[in-house]
Amino acid sequence: MGLIDELNALEARAHNLIEGAGDAAALEAARVALLGKKGEITSVMHMMGKVAPEERPVLGKRANELRRMAESLLERRGKGLRREAMAALIGAEAVDVTLPGARPTLGHEHLINQIRHEIEDVFCAIGYTVEAGPEVETSWYNFTALNAPMDHPSRSARDTFYVVDNAPGSVTHPEEHAAGESDVLLRTQTSGTQVHIMEHQKPPIYAIVPGAVYRPDTADACHLPQFHQVEGLVVDEGITFGDLKGTLDYFARAMFGPERKTRYRPHFFPFTEPSCELDVSCHVCGGKGCSFCKHSGWIEILGCGMVDPNVLINCGVDPERYTGFAFGIGVERVAALRYDLPDLRTLMTGDMRFLAQF
Repeated sequence: MGLIDELNALEARAHNLIEGAGDAAALEAARVALLGKKGEITSVMHMMGKVAPEERPVLGKRANELRRMAESLLERRGKGLRREAMAALIGAEAVDVTLPGARPTLGHEHLINQIRHEIEDVFCAIGYTVEAGPEVETSWYNFTALNAPMDHPSRSARDTFYVVDNAPGSVTHPEEHAAGESDVLLRTQTSGTQVHIMEHQKPPIYAIVPGAVYRPDTADACHLPQFHQVEGLVVDEGITFGDLKGTLDYFARAMFGPERKTRYRPHFFPFTEPSCELDVSCHVCGGKGCSFCKHSGWIEILGCGMVDPNVLINCGVDPERYTGFAFGIGVERVAALRYDLPDLRTLMTGDMRFLAQF
């Protein structure tokens, strides 16, 4: 058999070997057998140097055609094997679209946001606006403008997160600089937004300010270093304590039920005068006295009072013409009283077994 006949026979074997490969491993074995360092086609190419010069052009051309044919067959068969593998994978992982799908678990608002929005709805229904203020304040807005003296305990670093030390040019008001205290802090109450509102809005003012506040308290059953307040502010002509009482009685019954009784106890706040705390009758015992209300029949829910004239003056409001009242509602406290929560920390753990109840 001549060399041409051997090449023709090799071409037939190459077709059978490549096209008969059933998977990628078999195809790779065929490539090595034909085009590897010791492959049949590679061996033929190496023999060209021993062929008679007059036969070399014809045999060389035929050998090159055989090599290109083998490479083309290998590429085509490789693509075919990949398509077959993909089709098999799709068939094995096919989804029956007629079967019912897995329903995603729907979330809901956190309890704190639910209570906050409910409080907003109560006051918006009687004409209040919802305002916002900065969570990073200066001591002027958080303390001084609200009539808190320089030696007030709340201004201590043990009760306030100060974030910027006093430095030349860093203070807004000279009295803070003279007292040597830090000027920038995380607000300890939403009351500072009262000052922002009165600086930029002329009375009449009927507004609430919900938001987060910060105090360096150790987290326990009754305290959190970050919690939420809803500040209320009314400034208008002829506002009396009777207006404050009527408004907060309406709020207490809207939040805790129409049967709840209210009680106002004298208290002291630097920014209101007179000041008081509002209690509601205990929902557990109906006001008769039990361990939940410490046998008093009452539960404290918020602080309030008539806006101190000094606060109005600091905000550029004429206290001879205008009066007003303010109140501060603890959102977590309302949630705890509404749902008998024994520990405020449960509101912050992210435990869905607890939160999914609300």
